[in-house]
Amino acid sequence: MKASLWIFLLCFLLTTKTIAQDINWKVDLFSFFDNTEFGRSKVQVPQTMAGTQLAPEFGIRWDSLHSVSVGVNLLHEFGSNKAIDKFSPTAYYEFNRKQFRFLMGAFPRNYVIEKYPRIFFQDSITYYRPNINGIFWEVHKNQNYFNVWLDWTSRQSPTRHEAFFMGFSGKYNIGVFYLQHFGYMFHFAGVMNPVVQEALHDNGLFLTSAGVDLAGMTIFDKLNVNAGWVAGLEDARSEQTGWLKHYGLLVEARVEYKGVGIFNSFYKGASQMAFYNDHSNELYWGDPIYRAKTYNRSDLYINFIHNKVVNLKLVYSLHFVENTMYHEQSLKATFNLNNF
Repeated sequence: MKASLWIFLLCFLLTTKTIAQDINWKVDLFSFFDNTEFGRSKVQVPQTMAGTQLAPEFGIRWDSLHSVSVGVNLLHEFGSNKAIDKFSPTAYYEFNRKQFRFLMGAFPRNYVIEKYPRIFFQDSITYYRPNINGIFWEVHKNQNYFNVWLDWTSRQSPTRHEAFFMGFSGKYNIGVFYLQHFGYMFHFAGVMNPVVQEALHDNGLFLTSAGVDLAGMTIFDKLNVNAGWVAGLEDARSEQTGWLKHYGLLVEARVEYKGVGIFNSFYKGASQMAFYNDHSNELYWGDPIYRAKTYNRSDLYINFIHNKVVNLKLVYSLHFVENTMYHEQSLKATFNLNNF
């Protein structure tokens, strides 16, 4: 037995030495304070979200193409009497070769949804659901890209719904002009052996837009505007609603100079999220404020520090909805340290 064990350990070390060309590690720290003032609003709630995420990760890369990484994302909420309020394991395989990238496992959500507008994913998703559990594949060249992804968000049990996303997005640049698309389908089934039958929901959200990026032709570091058509599709099968369709216009613009900027988002169209009163944030991960037919958000921000290691950003947001102006303040700090 001892001889067999030593032989196994020797073979393992020799194999590891041959295959494992690089050992990678990184430590991410993300701290957020987000205060929303939506008193008396019918489409959003006032709340303060604040906490710190610590996400160490260790990986092995071989052939400069393949890697396996393991780690954890630990969330501590400000004011909590717990050291760790939420534990999200990280473990995934990655293939990365020139224009192709493939990931499978549990990996950071910002790899996938970082470019998605808030109508798809509200800020709190990044705070409290930091990892995707599924698959991501992307082909990219320069600033052009196309990707598809799967996120299995809930495994069915007697108390939990079965739920998953299937999404895709892409962007194609033509000089200073560009076309972009974001989309997903969300499948939301019932719990196992339900006492009361619930409708199985499928909802899709799609945005196709065209824009112009003039940053390289002006003194501004960023100067970008785009306009697109939003299509929301929803179906509650057993209720025989058929496909409910919600269309609208979304216009976004950003101007930034030396870390100081303005980002404006304007929506006009049909109310989204038809079944929000039934399932709220379980069924919809986008900002519920888009249940309003007219909405404008203006972010005034300062990037105090912005480099590869540290990013410190202060944002003051004005929300114009329901014939009222609401306020929001947020301060976010990220620290990223790695050996690659």
